[in-house]
Amino acid sequence: MDIGISEQDRTRIAEGLSKLLADTYTLYLKTHYFHWNVTGPMFQTLHLMFEQQYNELALAVDQIAERIRALGHVAPGSYGDYARLTSIAESQGVPKAQDMIRELVQAHETVCRTARSLFPVTEPANDEPTADLLTQRLQVHEKTAWMLRSLLES
Repeated sequence: MDIGISEQDRTRIAEGLSKLLADTYTLYLKTHYFHWNVTGPMFQTLHLMFEQQYNELALAVDQIAERIRALGHVAPGSYGDYARLTSIAESQGVPKAQDMIRELVQAHETVCRTARSLFPVTEPANDEPTADLLTQRLQVHEKTAWMLRSLLES
């Protein structure tokens, strides 16, 4: 494979993207779980918001996995892989709506940190497609965290 990125760089980038994929998929599961189980006075708002968010995340996992494949590596796809690679903790029980929001803010911020940690690997490798994907993901996660955070203000 000769796409202008060394095998060593492609491996390091794919490893970082695998962590991003695991974080994104774990956030997808958490958001979908909260969508199903949210209750309280904000039910309708949160139920619909969480649905929009998990639909967006479902598309994102595909984009990330396809970038890993384009770099010549296998994209992780099992719960075991994701549990080993993710930085996002599972929820304990069914949190109250406000706690769901807090957990999602923390999870989106975690995904931001994971994505941002890849730039030092992509830049010297001149991997603009991955850098572009990371930038797009950061825009989504930073905006989503801001919107969720605004629901916590009194």
